[in-house]
Amino acid sequence: MNHDAYSDDYIRAILNGVKVIAMVGASPSEVRPSYFAFKYLAQRGYDLIPVNPGHVGKSLMGRPFVASLADIGRPIDMVDIFRSSEHIMPVVDEALRLAPLPKVIWMQLGARDDAAAAKAEAAGLEVVMNRCPKIEYGRLSSEISWMGVNSRTISAKRAPIPTQGMRLSLNRTSLGGAATSASDRAAKNRNEPS
Repeated sequence: MNHDAYSDDYIRAILNGVKVIAMVGASPSEVRPSYFAFKYLAQRGYDLIPVNPGHVGKSLMGRPFVASLADIGRPIDMVDIFRSSEHIMPVVDEALRLAPLPKVIWMQLGARDDAAAAKAEAAGLEVVMNRCPKIEYGRLSSEISWMGVNSRTISAKRAPIPTQGMRLSLNRTSLGGAATSASDRAAKNRNEPS
C-alpha cells in the first residue's frame, strides 16, 4: 500500500465500514484537536470510545474514558491514534492483541510509523497515516466546502447548508469517484428507536 496517497475509494470504504472507533489520545479539553475530531465523528453517528489513562474517571460527551484498548471490553472497528509518531508502535501492538482485531488503524495528521503500518497490514488490518477522519469525512461529504475549502468534490449542485443534526452524504462524486452511504446510515441509525 502506498501510504503517501490514498484514493477517495479507500478512505470512503473505511469511513463507511466502521462504526465503533476507539480514539487513543482523546482529550476532554475543548481546545485540543482530538476533542474536535471526537465531537465531529460522534455527531456523525460513529460510536466513539475515548482512550487516555490520564483522564480515567472523566467522560467526553457522556462517554467514559478508558485507560487502554484492552479496557474497552467490546469489539472495535477502528483505532484512531492521536499520539505522536514515536508512540504509535505500542498502540498498534496493543490493538493486535485484541480479539477480535479491529479493521483499521488510523494515524492522525503528523503521525506516521511505516513499521507499525506494515505490522498491522501483515495482520490483515487496513491502515491510514497522516490523515484526519474528521477532515476526510468533511471533504468527501462536501461539508468542508461550506467553510470555503476546496474539497476536490465535483458537482454542478452545491451541497445543502448543514444545519443542526443534518448529515451530508459521502455519496457525492469526486475526482476519485466511488460512493458510500456512511452518513446516510448514521442519520438513519440515529433516528431509529433503540
